[in-house]
Amino acid sequence: MPREDGRKPDQMRPVTIKTGIQKNPEGSVQIAFGDTVVLCAASVAEQVPDWIKRGGKTHGWITAEYGMLPGSTPGRVSRRPRGRSEEIQRLIGRSLRAGADLETLSGFTITVDCDVLQADAGTRTAAITGGWVAVELAIRKLIASGKISQSMRRRPVCAISCVVSGGQILLDPDYPEDRDADVDMNFVLVEGGDFIEVQGTAEGEPFGQKALSAMLSLAQRGAVQLFEIQKEILQS
Repeated sequence: MPREDGRKPDQMRPVTIKTGIQKNPEGSVQIAFGDTVVLCAASVAEQVPDWIKRGGKTHGWITAEYGMLPGSTPGRVSRRPRGRSEEIQRLIGRSLRAGADLETLSGFTITVDCDVLQADAGTRTAAITGGWVAVELAIRKLIASGKISQSMRRRPVCAISCVVSGGQILLDPDYPEDRDADVDMNFVLVEGGDFIEVQGTAEGEPFGQKALSAMLSLAQRGAVQLFEIQKEILQS
């Protein structure tokens, strides 16, 4: 059954990534999943959190901040931090750290600011997918300047959502599909299809293993497309 926007159940919204959006951060991108638009800016500091120093550790750090800007949704969103924003920014930070060799990043912290310019569902998945590109751009600058090793291991990271709505499993839902979903799941993956994090909630009736397996498989197929888009933008 076609979706309201004409997509097939396994079809993503149009995804675009633009780089070099801001002058000052070492890496910045604007990513759009359909009408969801997020600005991701990766800034590098030659220092690490105090808890790393106190523990005698030598690795670097990647962290994130996330917020929805006024005007990103109908009705004004306050700039004040909210609990949901804090939960999402922790997810973004965990996800981006999983894609980098923190030992090679020793002495440096990369902070990724993810500002939602326009929200139509999937803000966290767009932030993670665009955030990884911003981090990669920042790391390339560190390598080019000779501050970290050229052999630093990196694994591409992306994220995608699936829902069960009206008995159908849908990839990359927009806001009406997400709002009315019976099951809502977010997947964070590394290139190759392995998972970093899986978040799932039944909004009504519990869901079974068959639905979970179908969503896992659909998310992996969607991730292949996102990794290709990331690769193309970084090669351009």
